[in-house]
Amino acid sequence: MTYVNAVLKVRIQGVFMLFFAIHESRPFGEQVARHLGVDLSLHEERNFEDGEHKMRPLVSVRGKDVYVLQSLHGGPVESVNDKLCKLLFFLSALRDNGAARITALVPYLAYSRKDRQTKTRDPVTTQYVARHFEAAGADCVATLDVHNIVAFQNAFRCRTVHLDTRGLFANALRDLLADAQVTVISPDPGGVKRAQLFREMLQKTLLRPVGQAFVDKRRSGDIVSGDMIVGDVENTTVVVIDDLIASGGTMDRAARAAMEHGAKEVIACAAHGLFTGNAKSILAAAPLKHIIVTDTVPPFRLDATFVTTHIENVSAVPLFADCIKCLHGGSSISQLLGDED
Repeated sequence: MTYVNAVLKVRIQGVFMLFFAIHESRPFGEQVARHLGVDLSLHEERNFEDGEHKMRPLVSVRGKDVYVLQSLHGGPVESVNDKLCKLLFFLSALRDNGAARITALVPYLAYSRKDRQTKTRDPVTTQYVARHFEAAGADCVATLDVHNIVAFQNAFRCRTVHLDTRGLFANALRDLLADAQVTVISPDPGGVKRAQLFREMLQKTLLRPVGQAFVDKRRSGDIVSGDMIVGDVENTTVVVIDDLIASGGTMDRAARAAMEHGAKEVIACAAHGLFTGNAKSILAAAPLKHIIVTDTVPPFRLDATFVTTHIENVSAVPLFADCIKCLHGGSSISQLLGDED
């Protein structure tokens, strides 16, 4: 099977830029390209009957500033590992063919949750994936809301760009929250810093104070427990902020804990909606007024009716388009995210 895209050639500051999107991420890539005002670059992908892949650019990349987009979620057609191999093979082909700078744009970065040893002889898979990107010739890896930003940044020796959803979700919540008293909570102690940064952004957006709390989550093997909330959520609208929703169990537990501690209502926000396993039934039964995710992972595991009635989408496309503009033009990523430069 062969996939071919249209051509792009843009020059900023004397250097031509090329933008590729690997096939399963092409819908997202086409939207990014439209925001940039360009087309996608021409490339070939071949999937052989024995499961092997061939990837190559069909335009000259020599001396170019090249961007490649591929979101590394599993399915609906290809596995995480197939997508990762394709991306790595393509990055290597770009390097072999003389690209001046190569940036991997990875809206959802697989294996970022396994970032430390929790058991004897555990792998630290985040580091291993980082080594593969470096070996393939990536000069920069840009992604959105990884599980642990410190682990992500420390795993790579090449440049990393960590985009986040603070501005996206704060703007999406502006009208929903109206004049409500609001508390941002992390569903576990590990996400407290993420919640703190989002609370600060939400305060700037709403122009009023926002509270903060977290749920005391504990995991032993496959058993998750803990419903104590550290902080005050009584009579407030609670916003639960996390990097992803997988089975939905963490969001459900956090929402129930918030309601038991006197919250008026609960809104869930997560960058990546994986919706694995029994997510549909768990989320349908959870006391959540709104479930907001981005489009880094298509909701293909859920039926269309459930998506329409339960899931609200905020697009990360403009954020990635602006990231490319910043990287190619040499401007500030910090300012793009609303931080001080």
